[in-house]
Amino acid sequence: MLTRRHIRVKVMQGIYALQHSKDSNLKDQELFLQKSMANMFTLYTSLLALLLELKAMAENQLEVSSKKYIKETTTNFKNPSKFADNAVLKLLSEDSFLLETIESKKLKIWYLNPEYVKILFKEITTSEVYKIYMESEEISFDADRDFIVEVFKNIIAPNDKLYEFLEDDQLTWIDDLPIVNTFLLKKLKKLTDYSTESLLPALKVDKEDLDFGLNLLRKCSLKSEELIQQYVDKTANWDKERIADLDAILLQMAICEFMNFPSIPVRVSLNEYLEIAKEYSSPKSSIFINGILDTVSNELKESGKLKKSGRGLL
Repeated sequence: MLTRRHIRVKVMQGIYALQHSKDSNLKDQELFLQKSMANMFTLYTSLLALLLELKAMAENQLEVSSKKYIKETTTNFKNPSKFADNAVLKLLSEDSFLLETIESKKLKIWYLNPEYVKILFKEITTSEVYKIYMESEEISFDADRDFIVEVFKNIIAPNDKLYEFLEDDQLTWIDDLPIVNTFLLKKLKKLTDYSTESLLPALKVDKEDLDFGLNLLRKCSLKSEELIQQYVDKTANWDKERIADLDAILLQMAICEFMNFPSIPVRVSLNEYLEIAKEYSSPKSSIFINGILDTVSNELKESGKLKKSGRGLL
């Protein structure tokens, strides 16, 4: 689920905190990095738990049919229990690994905040996709799966209220959400009526990914002055103080990869930090960073400080 670009973003945020918070230290940021990487899996599990809560609410609506909006969304259909009986939601409700994880991790996010489940449930049951699904006489796993995919993609994932809630609940979740949503959507699309594997992946951060993130954070933090010296004289029209904070951090991280991560091609590092700059820094940052890094990489190569192993790594 984690991508190297996403890990780089988390490291960038850690370095920024180190440079701008008097109370922050490297050890704190190492722990925060590990926690934020693990929290991606908590977010993923929470979104699966949300689907279970929507199923429970659909079941509850069949019992509490006195409410006005429930009457409007159930009594007009030949099979009012179709949503509650959805085959994909049934698979989730029978996923022992998922249920045990929710229980063991004490994920009560929706129990403590039921208003967000209600908001989403109302949006779903008043949508055109719901109306089409409930009116269709087709009963198949594929139809049920396609409905859940459509609901997640077009109603749950882009919901502003849910976005604001997740942003307030966990600091790192807003950066994680697009990746987690995409991963979950892919998993849903691949489901078949004979699927036996849990929708929940192993809740463990890959050691290689963790080592990469921690090493990048440590080397950038401990060698910051050395890294700055590699580019400071390449910015003839820019004083060190005039370079945007994030641009300076991205330059240091990229140069750190050039010099200290022999298995990562220069072009990969360069492209990754240009994309991060486009998303997190100013509109012209990627152009500025590209020019500096191109010069620095050429000089490091000429001086023999650029040590890359393997074919095609330069």
